Amino acid sequence: MSRYLERAEHTARLGDLFLALTLDRSSDTARRLMETVGSPHAPDSSPGSTASGSDRPAGALSGCIRACVFAARENARQVREQVSTEMWEQLNRFYLYVRQDRSPLAASPTSEFYRYVKEASHLFQGVTDSTMSHGEGWHYIQIGRLIERAATTATILEIYFRDLETDEGAHGIGAYVEWAALLRSCSAFEAYCRCYTADIRSERVAEFLLLNGEFPRSVRFAVDGVEGSLLAIARSLGRSSPGRVDRLAGRLRASLDYSQIDEIMADSLRSYAQGIRKQCEQVHTALYQTYITYSPESAVAS
Repeated sequence: MSRYLERAEHTARLGDLFLALTLDRSSDTARRLMETVGSPHAPDSSPGSTASGSDRPAGALSGCIRACVFAARENARQVREQVSTEMWEQLNRFYLYVRQDRSPLAASPTSEFYRYVKEASHLFQGVTDSTMSHGEGWHYIQIGRLIERAATTATILEIYFRDLETDEGAHGIGAYVEWAALLRSCSAFEAYCRCYTADIRSERVAEFLLLNGEFPRSVRFAVDGVEGSLLAIARSLGRSSPGRVDRLAGRLRASLDYSQIDEIMADSLRSYAQGIRKQCEQVHTALYQTYITYSPESAVAS
């Protein structure tokens, strides 16, 4: 449930930015944004094209959001006794909005629609923190949200640096728009400027989104939260020794703690980001095997 809602919010953020970029005819940047959510289509910026050139990718984004919200509600329904009434009501309001026939999903989504999705996702997170006991179930929600966040941030970095890691792409004309769009896709532009000023450089952008321990959408911040919630779950269940999922999360956190951006850039930021995505999925799989589909023998042994 938590991963799906985080994915819906992330997609809405990209959709809102996509609309702004199509108005500016920044088709290459818009294409990269589409690719981060699995849609390679870019708006048609050829002479004589109209605004309808953005309908296909925008429709793909709205379909992704709707699928995520539907799946999140279904998962919440299966654990209805574990979530608060306020959480269930907020998620149902969200679900009913995106499924109505006359919603912006039926046509080309607007900035107002994307804003509603972002606000509804944030409201659900706030209601969750305010009305649910911060025990085992709450920590599962945090883990799902933060694993999804770390993986999506790594995906964005991977795609951007694949296209812009050459000197010409990183420092040529339009570079400011490219890197500013990357920061805005993670809601990081203002936070970055407070840390580095408005001097946007590719290596600083990568360092901020990968290794900053204070910004909520950085990979390091997310992984720190995942490890903390995993340790809390293990303590609540009385596990005497760290399991495979704890070791995987600890290994990922350690690699971020001791990495330097110049070393990452010299080796290959793309490969580093790919490794983060793979490790996030390994943590997710190990969590499922450790706490959900475990065998009775493994439970007795732990």
